[in-house]
Amino acid sequence: MMDTKAIKRAIEQIAEEKGIEAEKILKAVEDSIASAYKREYEKKNEIIRAKFDLKTGDLKFWQIKIVVDETMVRMPEQEEETEGEESEKRNQEKTEGEEVPRFPKYNPNHHILLEEAKKVKKEARLEDEIAFPLESHEDFGRIAAQTAKQVILQRIREAERDSVLKEFQNKEGEIVSGVVQRFERGNVYIDLGRATGIMFNYEGIPGEHYRVGERLRFLLYGIQHETKVPMILLSRSNPKFVSRLFAMEVPEVQDGMIEIKAIAREPGSRTKIAVMSNEEGIDPVGSCVGQRGTRVMAVSNELGQEKIDIIEWSEDPGKLIENSLSPAKVQDVEVMQKREARVLVPEDQLSLAIGKGGQNVRLAAKLTGWKIDVRSNARPEEEQEGGIAEEGKEEKKERETESEEEQKQKIVNEGSGEEVKEEEGEDNKE
Repeated sequence: MMDTKAIKRAIEQIAEEKGIEAEKILKAVEDSIASAYKREYEKKNEIIRAKFDLKTGDLKFWQIKIVVDETMVRMPEQEEETEGEESEKRNQEKTEGEEVPRFPKYNPNHHILLEEAKKVKKEARLEDEIAFPLESHEDFGRIAAQTAKQVILQRIREAERDSVLKEFQNKEGEIVSGVVQRFERGNVYIDLGRATGIMFNYEGIPGEHYRVGERLRFLLYGIQHETKVPMILLSRSNPKFVSRLFAMEVPEVQDGMIEIKAIAREPGSRTKIAVMSNEEGIDPVGSCVGQRGTRVMAVSNELGQEKIDIIEWSEDPGKLIENSLSPAKVQDVEVMQKREARVLVPEDQLSLAIGKGGQNVRLAAKLTGWKIDVRSNARPEEEQEGGIAEEGKEEKKERETESEEEQKQKIVNEGSGEEVKEEEGEDNKE
């Protein structure tokens, strides 16, 4: 005996716990009951639908038939006569490269002819569904009940999956907070509440150690839909993680008054970030640093004391390259063809400009997109060890893609402007 009151309580409980709409769970229950009805009462070739009334607990069943005519199905009496002709025609069409559509065979359990349908429902049309009431049953037996249970669980998993996807798709590119759950093959699994996220080993900050139960922030950079359970992809090494942290700490960045133009990062060690003000009177660097460095320190602490250089963006390549080599003082920048530049610095600033292992000039090249050659002003003809750097292939490809998109948008905007001007000109003529 199927306890309808228990089903009603279960639906309400699952809806509340899983955050799934009760209507979706109810639909899963109705489908499962219909499936159980077909199995128990040998109606496998019929289309059965069930309706469960949550208020009264009543169950009702219908057999569904689709309205067709002789042009939509193959009638039994016509099939044998036309089978040979159709086969010959099909072979001929296949030779010519076209496939002849084969209509489904008429099935009285699935179909009802239009003339008969109109006797039941006067306004019936082709492809309408006609419902025929069936005898209601509540006692489905052990096997049928098991079938119903399996379908319910499957539909609930699907509904929960869709609900999780809907929630986290809106957070893609944003920062989420989660608790370290477990470690597996170097990957870290994060409890995000309604879902579990994964941070692959190469997405973590080098040298950073994680503890089970520790709460951290992550960049949600993608969702894998192909898996049974949606996989939420997290990162702490992605450069966008830094920009989102600054947006959280600096209101001017969040409001768009200050724009982050470029980021170059070597996770766990050092980051360079170029900022620009969109409002007069606002110092972009000072705003990001904060009073006594509070804002930049908050970001640095989240990144495990990673060093952060904040520089001002400039459309002038020479000025941008000069700023990018901060904190070193630059004497002269010679801009050359093919996005190459030679930078001269005082002798006492040479090691600072190049950085340990060439890190400073390497990050400057990534940030600006230019090949930079740092030399001493006392020895301009002499190349320095570690003093030459250029952006990597991935950064170059990304920059070129962004440039192409900007040019396309510019063309669209210019085209829109011309259309407006033409319209204005026509109005003036009138």
